[in-house]
Amino acid sequence: MARSLGWREIAFASGLTGIAGFVDGIAFVHFGGYFVSFMSGNSTRSSADFAQGNFAGWALAMGLVASFVTGVAAATLASQVASVQRRAAVLSTSSILLLAAAFFTLGNGVGTWVAVFMAMSMGAVNATYTRRGEVSVGLTYMTGALVKIGQHLATAITGGARWAWLPYAALWSMITLGSFIGALTYVNLGLMSLWIAAIAMVLWTLIAIYRDSPRRIFRVKN
Repeated sequence: MARSLGWREIAFASGLTGIAGFVDGIAFVHFGGYFVSFMSGNSTRSSADFAQGNFAGWALAMGLVASFVTGVAAATLASQVASVQRRAAVLSTSSILLLAAAFFTLGNGVGTWVAVFMAMSMGAVNATYTRRGEVSVGLTYMTGALVKIGQHLATAITGGARWAWLPYAALWSMITLGSFIGALTYVNLGLMSLWIAAIAMVLWTLIAIYRDSPRRIFRVKN
Protein backbone atom coordinates (compact mmCIF):
# COMPACT_ATOMS: atom_id res chain seq x y z
CA MET A 1 0.00 0.00 0.00
CA ALA A 2 1.23 3.48 -0.88
CA ARG A 3 0.37 4.69 2.62
CA SER A 4 3.08 2.45 4.09
CA LEU A 5 5.80 4.12 2.01
CA GLY A 6 7.89 7.02 3.29
CA TRP A 7 7.74 10.33 1.46
CA ARG A 8 11.02 9.72 -0.37
CA GLU A 9 9.65 6.43 -1.59
CA ILE A 10 6.37 8.10 -2.57
CA ALA A 11 8.37 10.60 -4.61
CA PHE A 12 10.24 7.77 -6.31
CA ALA A 13 7.03 5.86 -7.03
CA SER A 14 5.35 9.02 -8.28
CA GLY A 15 8.20 9.54 -10.73
CA LEU A 16 7.65 6.05 -12.12
CA THR A 17 3.94 6.72 -12.34
CA GLY A 18 4.64 9.94 -14.22
CA ILE A 19 6.81 8.04 -16.72
CA ALA A 20 4.05 5.45 -17.15
CA GLY A 21 1.52 8.22 -17.75
CA PHE A 22 3.86 9.79 -20.31
CA VAL A 23 4.12 6.49 -22.20
CA ASP A 24 0.38 5.86 -22.02
CA GLY A 25 -0.36 9.37 -23.30
CA ILE A 26 1.83 8.68 -26.33
CA ALA A 27 0.17 5.33 -26.94
CA PHE A 28 -3.38 6.60 -26.51
CA VAL A 29 -2.93 9.25 -29.19
CA HIS A 30 -0.84 7.12 -31.56
CA PHE A 31 -3.00 3.99 -31.42
CA GLY A 32 -6.30 5.84 -31.47
CA GLY A 33 -7.65 5.29 -27.98
CA TYR A 34 -5.88 2.12 -26.87
CA PHE A 35 -3.68 1.92 -23.78
CA VAL A 36 -0.34 0.34 -22.93
CA SER A 37 -0.64 0.63 -19.15
CA PHE A 38 -4.38 0.63 -18.38
CA MET A 39 -5.64 -2.87 -19.12
CA SER A 40 -9.17 -2.36 -17.78
CA GLY A 41 -9.61 0.19 -20.55
CA ASN A 42 -8.28 -2.24 -23.15
CA SER A 43 -10.53 -5.00 -21.86
CA THR A 44 -13.54 -2.74 -22.32
CA ARG A 45 -12.31 -1.69 -25.76
CA SER A 46 -11.83 -5.31 -26.81
CA SER A 47 -15.40 -6.21 -25.88
CA ALA A 48 -16.85 -3.11 -27.51
CA ASP A 49 -14.79 -3.67 -30.67
CA PHE A 50 -15.82 -7.30 -30.90
CA ALA A 51 -19.49 -6.42 -30.43
CA GLN A 52 -19.23 -3.91 -33.27
CA GLY A 53 -17.41 -6.29 -35.58
CA ASN A 54 -14.11 -4.41 -35.33
CA PHE A 55 -11.96 -7.51 -35.08
CA ALA A 56 -8.73 -5.64 -35.83
CA GLY A 57 -9.40 -3.40 -32.83
CA TRP A 58 -10.28 -6.42 -30.71
CA ALA A 59 -6.99 -8.09 -31.69
CA LEU A 60 -5.01 -4.93 -30.86
CA ALA A 61 -6.64 -4.57 -27.44
CA MET A 62 -6.18 -8.22 -26.51
CA GLY A 63 -2.61 -8.21 -27.85
CA LEU A 64 -1.81 -5.28 -25.58
CA VAL A 65 -3.33 -7.13 -22.60
CA ALA A 66 -1.25 -10.23 -23.38
CA SER A 67 1.90 -8.13 -23.78
CA PHE A 68 1.26 -6.36 -20.46
CA VAL A 69 0.87 -9.67 -18.61
CA THR A 70 4.02 -11.01 -20.27
CA GLY A 71 5.93 -7.96 -19.07
CA VAL A 72 4.74 -8.48 -15.50
CA ALA A 73 5.84 -12.12 -15.66
CA ALA A 74 9.25 -11.22 -17.11
CA ALA A 75 9.95 -8.60 -14.43
CA THR A 76 8.76 -10.92 -11.66
CA LEU A 77 11.10 -13.65 -12.89
CA ALA A 78 13.96 -11.15 -13.05
CA SER A 79 13.34 -10.09 -9.45
CA GLN A 80 13.20 -13.70 -8.28
CA VAL A 81 16.47 -14.55 -10.00
CA ALA A 82 18.25 -11.50 -8.57
CA SER A 83 19.70 -12.27 -5.15
CA VAL A 84 20.07 -8.55 -4.40
CA GLN A 85 18.78 -5.40 -6.04
CA ARG A 86 15.40 -6.97 -6.84
CA ARG A 87 13.80 -3.61 -7.55
CA ALA A 88 16.66 -2.67 -9.85
CA ALA A 89 16.15 -5.97 -11.69
CA VAL A 90 12.50 -5.09 -12.26
CA LEU A 91 13.26 -1.58 -13.46
CA SER A 92 16.10 -2.81 -15.65
CA THR A 93 13.63 -5.15 -17.34
CA SER A 94 11.20 -2.30 -17.87
CA SER A 95 13.98 -0.06 -19.20
CA ILE A 96 15.22 -2.65 -21.68
CA LEU A 97 11.70 -3.22 -22.98
CA LEU A 98 11.03 0.50 -23.33
CA LEU A 99 14.36 1.01 -25.10
CA ALA A 100 13.38 -1.80 -27.47
CA ALA A 101 10.12 0.01 -28.22
CA ALA A 102 12.06 3.21 -28.89
CA PHE A 103 14.50 1.42 -31.21
CA PHE A 104 11.63 -0.04 -33.21
CA THR A 105 10.35 3.47 -33.91
CA LEU A 106 13.43 3.92 -36.12
CA GLY A 107 12.20 1.31 -38.61
CA ASN A 108 9.30 1.17 -41.02
CA GLY A 109 6.27 -1.07 -40.70
CA VAL A 110 7.11 -2.18 -37.16
CA GLY A 111 4.27 -0.47 -35.29
CA THR A 112 3.12 -3.79 -33.86
CA TRP A 113 6.44 -4.35 -32.11
CA VAL A 114 6.43 -0.81 -30.75
CA ALA A 115 3.03 -1.52 -29.17
CA VAL A 116 4.13 -4.91 -27.82
CA PHE A 117 7.27 -3.61 -26.13
CA MET A 118 5.54 -0.51 -24.76
CA ALA A 119 2.87 -2.66 -23.09
CA MET A 120 5.44 -5.16 -21.83
CA SER A 121 7.49 -2.35 -20.28
CA MET A 122 4.45 -0.92 -18.53
CA GLY A 123 3.51 -4.35 -17.23
CA ALA A 124 7.04 -4.88 -15.95
CA VAL A 125 7.16 -1.63 -13.97
CA ASN A 126 4.17 -2.76 -11.90
CA ALA A 127 6.33 -5.44 -10.28
CA THR A 128 8.46 -2.74 -8.63
CA TYR A 129 6.65 -2.82 -5.28
CA THR A 130 5.77 -6.27 -4.00
CA ARG A 131 5.06 -7.72 -0.60
CA ARG A 132 5.08 -11.47 -0.02
CA GLY A 133 5.01 -12.07 -3.75
CA GLU A 134 2.04 -9.79 -4.42
CA VAL A 135 2.00 -6.31 -5.94
CA SER A 136 1.52 -3.81 -3.11
CA VAL A 137 1.53 -0.56 -5.10
CA GLY A 138 0.11 -0.42 -8.61
CA LEU A 139 1.98 2.17 -10.65
CA THR A 140 0.02 2.31 -13.91
CA TYR A 141 -3.61 1.89 -12.85
CA MET A 142 -5.22 4.43 -10.57
CA THR A 143 -8.76 3.21 -9.90
CA GLY A 144 -7.61 1.64 -6.64
CA ALA A 145 -5.76 4.82 -5.70
CA LEU A 146 -8.89 6.90 -6.29
CA VAL A 147 -10.87 4.51 -4.07
CA LYS A 148 -8.23 4.95 -1.35
CA ILE A 149 -8.44 8.73 -1.70
CA GLY A 150 -12.19 8.58 -1.14
CA GLN A 151 -11.86 6.22 1.83
CA HIS A 152 -9.17 8.27 3.55
CA LEU A 153 -10.99 11.54 2.92
CA ALA A 154 -14.02 10.05 4.66
CA THR A 155 -11.77 8.94 7.52
CA ALA A 156 -10.27 12.45 7.78
CA ILE A 157 -13.73 14.03 7.87
CA THR A 158 -14.75 11.76 10.74
CA GLY A 159 -11.68 12.58 12.83
CA GLY A 160 -9.17 10.03 11.57
CA ALA A 161 -5.78 10.55 9.95
CA ARG A 162 -5.91 13.85 8.08
CA TRP A 163 -3.36 13.27 5.36
CA ALA A 164 -3.46 9.54 4.63
CA TRP A 165 -5.02 10.26 1.23
CA LEU A 166 -2.06 12.33 0.02
CA PRO A 167 0.20 9.45 -1.18
CA TYR A 168 -2.59 8.16 -3.41
CA ALA A 169 -3.34 11.67 -4.66
CA ALA A 170 0.34 12.07 -5.56
CA LEU A 171 0.29 8.90 -7.66
CA TRP A 172 -2.93 9.88 -9.44
CA SER A 173 -1.70 13.42 -10.05
CA MET A 174 1.54 12.20 -11.58
CA ILE A 175 -0.04 9.73 -13.98
CA THR A 176 -2.46 12.47 -15.06
CA LEU A 177 0.31 15.01 -15.54
CA GLY A 178 2.53 12.46 -17.26
CA SER A 179 -0.25 11.54 -19.69
CA PHE A 180 -0.77 15.19 -20.58
CA ILE A 181 2.93 15.80 -21.18
CA GLY A 182 3.26 12.55 -23.13
CA ALA A 183 0.36 13.38 -25.44
CA LEU A 184 1.63 16.93 -25.92
CA THR A 185 5.14 15.69 -26.69
CA TYR A 186 3.77 13.15 -29.17
CA VAL A 187 1.94 15.92 -31.04
CA ASN A 188 5.30 17.62 -31.58
CA LEU A 189 7.75 14.71 -31.85
CA GLY A 190 5.68 11.68 -32.77
CA LEU A 191 6.93 8.31 -31.58
CA MET A 192 10.43 9.74 -31.16
CA SER A 193 9.10 11.04 -27.84
CA LEU A 194 9.45 7.45 -26.59
CA TRP A 195 13.18 8.10 -26.27
CA ILE A 196 12.45 10.66 -23.56
CA ALA A 197 10.48 8.07 -21.59
CA ALA A 198 13.15 5.41 -22.12
CA ILE A 199 15.92 7.71 -20.88
CA ALA A 200 13.81 8.67 -17.86
CA MET A 201 13.22 4.99 -17.04
CA VAL A 202 16.94 4.27 -17.27
CA LEU A 203 17.60 7.20 -14.93
CA TRP A 204 15.08 5.87 -12.41
CA THR A 205 16.73 2.45 -12.66
CA LEU A 206 20.12 3.97 -11.85
CA ILE A 207 18.59 5.78 -8.87
CA ALA A 208 17.15 2.47 -7.65
CA ILE A 209 20.53 0.77 -8.02
CA TYR A 210 22.15 3.52 -5.93
CA ARG A 211 19.44 3.64 -3.28
CA ASP A 212 19.25 -0.13 -2.86
CA SER A 213 22.98 -0.85 -2.95
CA PRO A 214 23.94 -3.07 0.02
CA ARG A 215 26.86 -0.79 0.92
CA ARG A 216 24.64 2.29 1.09
CA ILE A 217 21.96 0.47 3.09
CA PHE A 218 24.65 -0.65 5.56
CA ARG A 219 25.85 2.95 5.97
CA VAL A 220 22.30 4.20 6.56
CA LYS A 221 21.62 1.55 9.19
CA ASN A 222 24.85 2.30 11.01
